[in-house]
Amino acid sequence: MNAKAEDPSLWNSPQDAQRLMRERQKLETSLSAVRGLENALGDALGLLEMAESEDDAAMIAEAERSIADLHKRADEERLQSMLSGEADANDSYLEIHAGAGGTESQDWAEMLLRMYTRWAEKHGYKVEFLEESEGEGAGIKSATLHIRGENAYGWLKSEAGVHRLVRISPFDSNARRHTSFSSVTVYPVIDQSIAIDIPEKDVRIDVYRASGAGGQHVNKTESAVRITHIPTGIVVACQTERSQHQNRANCWDMLRARLYEIELKKKQDETGAFIGEKSEIGWGHQIRSYVLQPYQLVKDLRTGVESRVPQDVLDGDLDPFMAAALAQAIGGKPKEEIKDLE
Repeated sequence: MNAKAEDPSLWNSPQDAQRLMRERQKLETSLSAVRGLENALGDALGLLEMAESEDDAAMIAEAERSIADLHKRADEERLQSMLSGEADANDSYLEIHAGAGGTESQDWAEMLLRMYTRWAEKHGYKVEFLEESEGEGAGIKSATLHIRGENAYGWLKSEAGVHRLVRISPFDSNARRHTSFSSVTVYPVIDQSIAIDIPEKDVRIDVYRASGAGGQHVNKTESAVRITHIPTGIVVACQTERSQHQNRANCWDMLRARLYEIELKKKQDETGAFIGEKSEIGWGHQIRSYVLQPYQLVKDLRTGVESRVPQDVLDGDLDPFMAAALAQAIGGKPKEEIKDLE
């Protein structure tokens, strides 16, 4: 790759050149991480050997802590190496839709929106709101995020599905326990080198006045755009820009990405990989339950991974769930090792 990068003719095709440079940078980052682990392990073992020869208990404890930290870093790098799917390295779109249940489900959808925004921020990803439809009274009916960062899609793809919340409703004057459902859809952002042909006769384009987050409430023109793909029923919308043309371009990009994801899913279903199917937002279809009353528990129904601190999960602590789903999808770890990752 270094030899190819030094060839001036490479830049005759800018797309090929950029793809090569991205792949080279990714490999360099991986190699640097492994070499860093090797060097740090050598230092820690040298410190341990010296500490044991001098019978220095404090130095031994320090060396053992260093080795334990390296074990954790090695696990993280091993998980990163599993993100080798066709689109895993790409940015990601993430959609949230409230299920039936009015205000209760709409409030739950907004809680999920906050959870994924917090998760992305913790990992240094950039989050852009493409569409947000406010609920009636509280919460949101739907929202679409563009999450930018290395391996964003690879990590988020296992979150696709129906999420179930059980709690004492803050909207119920009788303080009864309610169950709410919201769905999450995840699909990769694709570059222009992937050709997706969409005949115009297969789509319906609607324009409307933008509303919701980002100061768009004050828009007086019909700048928001919604595109419906008639053969599949896929609907995408964007209202983040004040220009209708820019919102329309974003919608076309999202629609191409959704259709690409369908083809990607067909291939990945053969290996049992997680993408998440669009299904009814209700009982029997959930991938994860978040129980706040009468006890505290978040449980992933596919991997069995649990957390007894729901507030941490709702604040974006999703890595144990994603790691277990990723490991299970590629058949890479027994349950005991998945448990260790928590």
